[in-house]
Amino acid sequence: MSGYFGSYGLVLALLAIGVLIVAGALSISRLLRPHRPTPEKLMTYECGVDPVGGDWAQSQIRYYVFTYLYVVFAVDAVFLFPWATVFAAPGFGMATLVEMLVFLGFIALGILYAWRKRVLAWT
Repeated sequence: MSGYFGSYGLVLALLAIGVLIVAGALSISRLLRPHRPTPEKLMTYECGVDPVGGDWAQSQIRYYVFTYLYVVFAVDAVFLFPWATVFAAPGFGMATLVEMLVFLGFIALGILYAWRKRVLAWT
């Protein structure tokens, strides 16, 4: 396989081989596994407790807000680690520092806004 499209052909061939291996392994495991369903196995599982009540439950929106804030901080941490490695490289010092301070400023403004709107109050 040579030429421009030869590289794409190789990638597609490896992708096809990978898909076949995964599909084959899943098919073989499905054929070899025991399958004996019982009413207990088919019952809904709720942390080891018998399910009671209806199937619809209302949840507070504040849980989603805290989850969103956690994701924002996780993304912030993901950006801080590569920044720390680039900051030590010669020629990137002041520009990298200014860019990261602007980024952290935007994050701080978001936290300040959430705090002023009393989103962070757990009541």
